[in-house]
Amino acid sequence: MKLVVFDVDGTLIDSQHLIVAAQATAFAEHGMPAPSRAEALSVVGLSLPQAFRRLVGEDGPIATLAESYKRAFQGLRRDPTYEEPLFPGMGDLVARLHARPDVRLAIATGKSRRGVEHLIEVHGWDGWFATTQTADDAPSKPDPAMLIQAMDEAGVGPDSTMMIGDTTFDMAMAVAAGVAAIGVAWGYHPPGALYGAGAVTVVETATALGDLFSGQAGRGGAAGGA
Repeated sequence: MKLVVFDVDGTLIDSQHLIVAAQATAFAEHGMPAPSRAEALSVVGLSLPQAFRRLVGEDGPIATLAESYKRAFQGLRRDPTYEEPLFPGMGDLVARLHARPDVRLAIATGKSRRGVEHLIEVHGWDGWFATTQTADDAPSKPDPAMLIQAMDEAGVGPDSTMMIGDTTFDMAMAVAAGVAAIGVAWGYHPPGALYGAGAVTVVETATALGDLFSGQAGRGGAAGGA
């Protein structure tokens, strides 16, 4: 049995516009200049306290920024101007893996449980994931706790587990948990950084990612390392 653990933002869904806008709103409420787009996306994957700690420093208004961000994010999610589409091919890939008897699916994300439940409801994935690990359940990535808990709940060991993500935090978490780290090149951290954090490969498309499960990765589609 193989446990395939997906990150969410930057891996399954393209939420960058919503994330950047919500951060800008939160900073504006505090009378502070918003981070650049690159800065905003650099912390995607961390829990909110850790993300804002990186953006404003230990002495900044971390807790109140996080609360402002959550309110802004929920409000913007109801705005039809902002979308959180699945990345091309990822919906089909998740469906194919769900249908395989030798694969169990999981999620490990810096999102809240509320956010994960929304994702699952929107895409009709109820009951598809053996375990979902969120920022509400464990320390922030790159701490390995999310993956350790996921493996315990799914009854699968590190040798049979892979973490699929788009950030160095995902890769470092996987390495710390002793599981295979698979990077995706369409997310928020560049392939070279993913390799530097421990990725065993970085794929450029959902098709190339699917090939890893069918023994066809040698056909190409994996991005080169730094």
